[in-house]
Amino acid sequence: GMMMMAPGAGGGAAAPEEVEEKTEFDVILEEVPADKKIAILKQVRELTGLGLKEAKDLVESTPKPVKEGIAKDAAEDAKKTLEAAGAKVSVK
Repeated sequence: GMMMMAPGAGGGAAAPEEVEEKTEFDVILEEVPADKKIAILKQVRELTGLGLKEAKDLVESTPKPVKEGIAKDAAEDAKKTLEAAGAKVSVK
């Protein structure tokens, strides 16, 4: 019984590092339906500040990260915005 507990306790000690990692999220653009591309492209540009060509390349080469290492709230907001435009998005 005691031996089984140890790895859990060890994992607990390492938690601060994991918690730090978890404050940063990536917003991944998974899928862009052809008929929604313009709307999604517009949102990607607003979110990233990319130029038209760069944003277009990103939208056309899914899955691609749109935002990386951002806070959970910001990631969720970006996801909602892109999903509203018709994209399939995941937050990792």
